[in-house]
Amino acid sequence: VQLQASGGGLVQAGDSLRLSCAVSGLIFTNYAMAWFRQAPGKDREFVGGLTRSGRDTYYANSVKGRFFISRDNAKNTVDLQMSSLKPEDTAVYFCAADLLGSGRGTAEYEYWGRGTLVTVSS
Repeated sequence: VQLQASGGGLVQAGDSLRLSCAVSGLIFTNYAMAWFRQAPGKDREFVGGLTRSGRDTYYANSVKGRFFISRDNAKNTVDLQMSSLKPEDTAVYFCAADLLGSGRGTAEYEYWGRGTLVTVSS
């Protein structure tokens, strides 16, 4: 199983950035997907997730209205569109797959990508 996140980079506050995660080695439509992030010295935290169909999405309060998660079940990809970025969004962003449901805890996700770094300068 591989989850390959890409799209990170250095941006300025207020900019937008789109992350993408390519998934292989599992039946993609069986898995709920999510993005997490981990800032330096902090725990990994939930950012946003969506159900197997992609019909239902849910977000952390800190990103609600600024970040949007989507999936393409034909291409086995899940994207995170980020806008109005803030310096506090600086973190390594990880995509993750959950077979059983659509939770917010790191322990609920079976598979993880290696992460992509997003740095937002003020």
